[in-house]
Formats: sequence, C-alpha cells, structure tokens
Amino acid sequence: MSRPRIVIVGAGFAGYRTARALSRMTRGRAHITLLNPTDYFLYLPLLPQVAAGVLEPRRVTVSLSDTLPDVRLVLGEADRIDLDERTLHYTGPEGDGGTLAYDRLVLAAGSVNKLLPIPGVAEHAHGFRGLPEALYLRDHVTRQVELAAAADDPKACAARCTFVVVGAGYTGTEVAAHGQMFTDAQVRKHPLRRGMRPRWMLLDVAPRVLPEMDEKLSATADRVLRERGVDVRMGTSVKEATHDGVVLTDGEFVETRTLVWCVGVRPDPLVESLGLPMEKGRLLVDPHLQVPGRPELFACGDVAAVPDLEKPGSYTPMTAQHAWRHGKVAAENVAASLGLGGTRKPYRHRDLGFVVDLGGAKAAANPLGVPLSGVPAGAVTRGYHLAAMPGNRVRVAADWLLDAVLPRQAVQLGLVRSWSVPLDTSSPELARVPGGPGQRQEASARSGPGAAIEADTQGGGTGTGPERGRAGDEPAKGQPGSGPAGPQHGSGPAQLRRFESETAKGRPEDGPTGNRPGPGPGSGSGPGSGSAVLRRTESETAKGRPEDGATGNRPGDERGERQPGGEPAKGQPGGEPAKHQPGGEPAKSQPGGEPAKNQPGPTPPPPDSGAAPGPVKRTDVPDDSA
Repeated sequence: MSRPRIVIVGAGFAGYRTARALSRMTRGRAHITLLNPTDYFLYLPLLPQVAAGVLEPRRVTVSLSDTLPDVRLVLGEADRIDLDERTLHYTGPEGDGGTLAYDRLVLAAGSVNKLLPIPGVAEHAHGFRGLPEALYLRDHVTRQVELAAAADDPKACAARCTFVVVGAGYTGTEVAAHGQMFTDAQVRKHPLRRGMRPRWMLLDVAPRVLPEMDEKLSATADRVLRERGVDVRMGTSVKEATHDGVVLTDGEFVETRTLVWCVGVRPDPLVESLGLPMEKGRLLVDPHLQVPGRPELFACGDVAAVPDLEKPGSYTPMTAQHAWRHGKVAAENVAASLGLGGTRKPYRHRDLGFVVDLGGAKAAANPLGVPLSGVPAGAVTRGYHLAAMPGNRVRVAADWLLDAVLPRQAVQLGLVRSWSVPLDTSSPELARVPGGPGQRQEASARSGPGAAIEADTQGGGTGTGPERGRAGDEPAKGQPGSGPAGPQHGSGPAQLRRFESETAKGRPEDGPTGNRPGPGPGSGSGPGSGSAVLRRTESETAKGRPEDGATGNRPGDERGERQPGGEPAKGQPGGEPAKHQPGGEPAKSQPGGEPAKNQPGPTPPPPDSGAAPGPVKRTDVPDDSA
C-alpha cells in the first residue's frame, strides 16, 4: 500500500511546526512535502535585532533540510490549487513550474504587509516581514547617517537623520527602540555637525503604544521609548507620503528619507482563490483546523480563521504564538485523519503572556500575567526567545554577548536595494532580482496597491476591482520612479530593449504562473486566457527589475531615479513599439496607450547632475532608499 501524500504550504511558525510534528508522528509512514520560497524557517521576533546590527542574518534562520530530514523540501510559491483534482501548482525560484498531488493539504502560507489607502505609501515605504527588508533597512539607516554627517546643508542633514515608523504594535515598537540605539551608537563614533542627533518617530492612530497588549506592558514600553529619545505620537498617522517626507494627519510635514511601514499584516491572498468561506481574508476552519466540507484540507497560522474556544464568537489573533500552537494541533489532526495515530483534538490555548525586547537590558514582559520591566524583563525576554527558537541558540547567545562588550559594526553591505523590497509584495521573504522570473500570479489581490487596498479596506476581498487613487501611469511596485525611461549611463536604450526582449523570450504564454482562477485587475479576461496570463507574467517579471539595472540606487543619489525626461521606454507613447506588441499598439492591459505600469523607471542622474536626492522607500517587522 502506497504511503499517503501530505503537502504543507509555507514554512513559517505554523507550517514548520506542522512539518516537524508530522515527521515525528508518522515515522516514515507518510510522504511529507514542504513547499516554501526559501530553504529556511525565519524566527521573525528577532528580525529588529538584525536590522539594528545586534544579530547576524543567519542567526535568525533555521535550515529546513537540516532540521526536517524526513521531509521533502520543494522550493517555490503556490500559484493555484485544484481542490477537485487534489493538486497544487507552483512556480520554482527560476521560473519553472511544477505540480504536487496530495491526499492531505495543510495551508500555512502566512501573511504579507497590510496596505491602507494612503497616497504615496506604496511607493515610498518599506515593510518589515522578511530578511531582505531587515538587511535593506540596516544598510539604508547606516547610509543616511553617513550622508548626514557629510552634508553641509543643515536641512538635508536633519531630513536624513529623521526616521519615521508607522505602527506602534509589537514590530514597530521594537524597530523604533532598536533603531534609536543603533543610530545613537553611530553618531557617538562619527558626530553629526552642529550637534544634531538622529530622530526616530513612532506613529499610530491608537491611543497608546502596544494597544493590543496589557496596559502595564504598554506603559513600560512607552516610558523606555521616550527616555531613549523616540518621538512617540499616538493618535497620529501618515496622511500622505511624498518624495521629500510625510504629511501627518495633524497637518505637520516631516522631512525624512525613511518610512518604515509596520501597521500590521493581512493573510496571504492565495487562500482567496479557493472560493471557500472567508472571514476578513482568512480561511474559515473548524476548531480542528479543518475546512468544513473538505476533509482533505487543513489551514493554520495567519491564513486561518480559527475559532477561539476561550472567547466564543471570536477568532484567534494573528500572532506567532498562536501559529506555533496551531502547527502542533494541525499535525495531530492530519495524522489522525489518515489513521496514523492519535485522535482529533480541538485547538485550545492558554495565554502565556508577551515579551517585547526594547534593546540593551530594557524590555517589557508579562510572563503568566506577571508584569515585569527593566533587567528582569530583559532576562525573561531573551530566555524566552532562546527557548522558542528551534535552532541556532548558541550562536544567538554568542552574538548577544559580543554586542554587550564590543561596539557594533555599522557598514553598508549593499546586498539589497530599494526596488528589490517593494512594500506591496506577496513574498516579503524574497528579494526581487533584475529580470528574474515572475513570482506568481498576483491578480487576486496579490499585487498592485489598488488590489491590495481593496482587500484591506473591504475585509479580504479578491482585489480584482479597479485600483483606487492610482493613475494608469503608476510605476511598478518593485521600482521607484515614474514617467518615461531616461537614457542609461554607459549603456543606452539599446540595452534596455535587449533586456526586455530577452526577458520576454523566456516567458511561456501559458506558463505555470498566472493560472490561478479569477481575472486580473483590468484584464477583461477570464481564467485561462492566454493574453491575461501573458500580461500577468510580464507585470510580475517587471516587479523584479531595477529602474535601470544595477545603477538604479546609488548611495547619495537615491531619489534621482525618479527624475522625468529622457527617451520613452518601448511600448510607451512616443517610444518605439515593444517587440512583443505587434504593430506598436498600446499594451492590451492599458487602454488608450497609457504608460505601462511596469515599465522600468528613469535612470538616476550622474553624481554631478545636481538632482536632488530622492526619498527613501522604507519598511516595517519588518529600509533604505526614498
């Protein structure tokens, strides 16, 4: 008799725990496959320490192959799930497609950055959900302090040393706390002119910091932030983001080059394509984490609306603590459904409290409901993290020890650029690469600010409606800048044409990406339409392109990339017809020949061009350019 096939989508807290528990319970009696874009499990709670230079990036990652030896790892992103055929279609990291058949499917795809209908945020902010975003923020903050120290203009110096974090939840609070310590340490070694000090601002519309946590925990965090010099403003948020700064809801304009977006998360939109009952974008499941009417389908973590049996009528919140516990229960129930041992169990939880690391010896914690602050809270917080991590404990502890006795290293590695970590992305764990393969069909709220905002503001809609507040000439999300493409330094427009032509050659018209049910935004085509699939693939491929290749984000001239002018890109009005568009007609998805949304932006001007430095795109749990 053949072994049952179990496929798990996602290796976050829920997916990783499910795979590990199933592997131990089945003992080789089931074929377990784990589909994930990366080969590691990311311990998200320590990501702010990576951005602040406390921990090295690999410390917060745990190898899937090493810790899950009996689980088959498949690198890729799920595109479409055929519930009737019990198959899952995915796209690999190099653009190749594949199909996985299953007897049991566990959806644990996690979450992505939550967008709000605020002008300019999608273009000028960065999230904080993945390792690339944390590395980008560390480089970006380091660069801004170094440029500020060399600036002659006090106004420019102040703008570069102002860092705005939106969202005073768990992630935003830790990013601001660690960020202030990080920049203060840099300035002590390289003082700014005129005695300036880096300024971190923490904004939220909520009445207090950490609004979802205990009031004593909130008060402790607020006090530590203010003592450290963080400008905490509750009841205030961003009204508009521009190239030069942000307009606050109280009317004040703050000049800044950094906007970190930590307002929360939304479930991975993959589950919306299933056509099953949803609750605010999350897939409805019963207390056993099983989808009603689909005995072969389970869901856990951020994508699942799990009934909270401790609070009837509500659902468990989207936290790592719940996701980790979901994984264990899901594994037990999957094994029981296959007759591999155990009995089905409903998900019940007991609140063990929360911990918030505020940097140094400062923290706020309430283990088992006991409020702590100061050094005791710091010890409990770090002890909890070491106990919760499934690996790298010794390395993490060693980095903490070294950070306590040695100065931090503040250098720019330049590994992650602004355009490669767009705020509006379905895969914050992956950095976009120039000319890389399309990631996956993002028509159903997976890409584009209009679609994402529609999902966020309408409680988890499909996002296929018209985009709000965006003109047809909006730049692709992975690329800063807009307007016609400018000439490339040292390459000329011919290189851009060759780049587009060669990229297009490798795109199948009906490839594995873009086959998820549902029309794309503005496509006017139904599922399976060849033209719609082609347009979606082109759009996604464009997301990974820098505006002008590797030169699109030079330190000190990051905003020059948005300067209009130059030769129009192919396929845009006034330009040469694109090779993949016969007769030079406007792109089908752009009526009237409007500028293509995903055309590469203009080239940054040379250092001596005098162009004003551009704003920085920033992030949140998760920047460096805007």
